[in-house]
Amino acid sequence: MTSYTVARTAFRALRRNPMRAMLTTLGIVIGVGAVIAMMEIGAGSSAALQKSIASMGANVLVIHPGAASSGGVTFGAGSATTLTPEDCEAIQRECPAVRYAAPMVRARTQVVYGSRNWIPTYIYGTTPIYLEVQNWGALAEGEPFSDRDVMNANKVCLLGQTLVRELFEGASPVGKEVRIQNVAFRVVGVLPAKGANMMGLDQDDIVLAPWTSIKYRVTGSSLSSGSSSASSSSTSSDTVNTLNNLYPGSSDLYPDRSTVQAADQPLPVRFENIDQIMATAQSATEIETAISQITTLLRERHHIRPNEDEDFNIRDLTELTKMLTSTTTLMTNLLLAVAMISLVVGGVGIMNIMLVSVTERTREIGLRMAVGARARDILRQFLVESVVLCLVGGALGIVLGHGGSLLVRLLLHWPVATSPMAIAAAVLVSASVGMVFGFYPAWKASKLDPIEALRYE
Repeated sequence: MTSYTVARTAFRALRRNPMRAMLTTLGIVIGVGAVIAMMEIGAGSSAALQKSIASMGANVLVIHPGAASSGGVTFGAGSATTLTPEDCEAIQRECPAVRYAAPMVRARTQVVYGSRNWIPTYIYGTTPIYLEVQNWGALAEGEPFSDRDVMNANKVCLLGQTLVRELFEGASPVGKEVRIQNVAFRVVGVLPAKGANMMGLDQDDIVLAPWTSIKYRVTGSSLSSGSSSASSSSTSSDTVNTLNNLYPGSSDLYPDRSTVQAADQPLPVRFENIDQIMATAQSATEIETAISQITTLLRERHHIRPNEDEDFNIRDLTELTKMLTSTTTLMTNLLLAVAMISLVVGGVGIMNIMLVSVTERTREIGLRMAVGARARDILRQFLVESVVLCLVGGALGIVLGHGGSLLVRLLLHWPVATSPMAIAAAVLVSASVGMVFGFYPAWKASKLDPIEALRYE
C-alpha cells in the first residue's frame, strides 16, 4: 500500500468516532498547553530575575590600578596611578563585549546642608553613564548631570535617598546647595531607592558628581605639567594701570625658579588619573570575553611587554554570576521536568485509547490482512493515527497555552516572554510522543493472526 492510501485509511478511521478522537487528544492538549504556558511564564520570570540580579552587579567589572612599591615595600592594589579617563573611553569604544564603562574617583568627607551634616558611605565622581552601569533607572526627581558638566567640572551632584532623609528631612533637595569639603554643589537630581546590596551596605547613602569636580575641587588634585610654575609679570614705573591688574606694583608670592634650580630639582610630572573604572558586560555569559578584551586593550595602551605583569587588576562578581547561572539552570530543569510529566501523561492516554481501538477493530484488521494488507501496512496505519492525534492535540495545546500566558499577564501582571523555540519543541515532542506511545498498539495490531482476528467476537 502507498503512503497516501495508508494516510487516507487512518483519517477515515479517526472520522468514524470523532468524540473519542477529541477525548484522546485532550491529554495532549492539556499537556502541551501547560508546557507552553509554563515555558512562557518561566521565560518572563527568568528574564525579570536576570534583570534584578544584574541590577545588583552580576555583570559588572571593576578595573583597579596596580600596586605601587618603593624600597621593596608594596602598597597594595590601587596604590599606583595607572588608569586614565582615556582608558575608560577606549574600553567603551573598542571592546564589543562591554556595554558601558564609567570612570570613578572616590572621596570620603562630610556633606553639609544648613545645620545638618552627614558622611555618606559613597562619594563618587563619575560620568552620567554610571547610572547605566549600576542600572539605577529613571531618577526619582530632577535630572542627571551631563557630559558638559563633566568637561567643565561644574559643581552639581545627585543625592541618594538616605542623604535626602538625613539632610533635608524628606523635603525636595533639587535646586538647593550642599557643601562637600567646603565646596558648594547644587543638587540637580535624586536617585531612586535601591536598598542594601548583597553585603548589606546601604546603596542609597551615596553622592554622585562629575569626576572632574570631585577630583579637582574636593580631593584637591589638579592637573599639572613638568616644571610649570606661576607666571610673573615685571613691574615698572611706566606700566599702565588697567582693570585687569587689580593690584599694580605687587610682587609674586612664589618667584620663578632659575634654569639651574629647575635642572637640579625637576618637579614630578603628573597626569590625569582616576581611581578605578566600572564596566558592565553585554550579559553575564560574556564576562570572560569582556575581561579578555579589556586586558588586551589596556596592555597595549600601557605599553606592557608580553613577559611583564599588568599594572591593573580586573575584578568580577563571581559569586553573583554563579548564583544567576544556578538559578536559571534550576528554573530550566524544573520546567523541563514538568513538561516531561505532562507529555508522558498525555502519551499514556494516547496509548490506552489506541490499545482499546486495536481491540475493537480486531475483526477489521483480520479482514484487511486477509485481502492482502501486510503487517507493515497495519503498523503504519496505526502509527499515522496516533501521530495525527498528537499533532492535532499539540496545535490546540499551543493555542491554549499561549492564550493562557497572555491571560496571566493581563490579569496578574506577571512577566511573560513568548518563546518560538518552545512552540517548535512542542510540535516536535507531540509527534515524538505519538510515535513512541503509538508504536506498541500499532505493533500489536500488526502481529495479529488473520485467522484468529476474523474469529474474534
